[in-house]
Amino acid sequence: MQIPDVTGFFDEATFTISYVVTDPATLQCAVIDSVLDYDPASGRTNTQSADRIIAHIRERGLTCQWIIDTHVHADHLTAAPYIRDQVGGTTAIGDQIPTVQTVFGEIFNEDQRFARDGRQFDHLFSDGETYQLGRIDAKAMSTPGHTPACMSHLIGDALFVGDTIFMPDFGTARCDFPGGDAGTLYDSIQMLFALPDQTRMFLCHDYKAPGRDTYVWETTVGEQKRANIHVRDGLSREDFIAMREARDATLSMPRLILPSVQINMRAGEMPPEEDNGKSYMKVPINAL
Repeated sequence: MQIPDVTGFFDEATFTISYVVTDPATLQCAVIDSVLDYDPASGRTNTQSADRIIAHIRERGLTCQWIIDTHVHADHLTAAPYIRDQVGGTTAIGDQIPTVQTVFGEIFNEDQRFARDGRQFDHLFSDGETYQLGRIDAKAMSTPGHTPACMSHLIGDALFVGDTIFMPDFGTARCDFPGGDAGTLYDSIQMLFALPDQTRMFLCHDYKAPGRDTYVWETTVGEQKRANIHVRDGLSREDFIAMREARDATLSMPRLILPSVQINMRAGEMPPEEDNGKSYMKVPINAL
């Protein structure tokens, strides 16, 4: 089995883990789910989190091959274009991104300058598409449910699942965003559970479940099957749907969903500047 090196970068402000995944033989790397720091009170961005990743790449003499977002995140802004400008690489997301762009293009009343075909990204992965990270075999796997465009990536023995599933003691992702579906999420997770038990699984978020003192973001397929509080072996699809829908009905929207989706559906680029040279985000009233 090919074993990539995996380094996680935790952003406590958004509870997000970004990854640099490296082929040790060629020093080719992929960046997965990067973070652009954003202060909603001032509307200011900064690149401190992304600069940690860039420093890691440069200090180790790596070549950035891929900059992947597992989905259009609703809780943080992607730093993909900034990282590409600094160290190169191909920005990529799943090929169902037009579905998300169409839905949120309507919510934000975007005009025709906003393309809804995914062209903002350098590459769109199709379900089952195989690719290379250096000499390591990789595969893109469509795992919708949290959003219709979520995609997991199997790189050697390492599986990157985005928001599909969390640590076993915390459970699974919410399914109440536009286009989300609890039954679809259950089916996606079962597909991941068909992978070998020893497959390393890396998560995009950790919220430190009650009773746990530390943040953790690595587990295995086997451990999830044995112990995940929402989808472990023996829990039915019907019970999962009922649990997930009831739980989601109690959740508020993520703090950064409005700025995050507006930027992430554009592959990390800001909205077009207006005639005063400034870029603005919209806040739709009573839309979510």
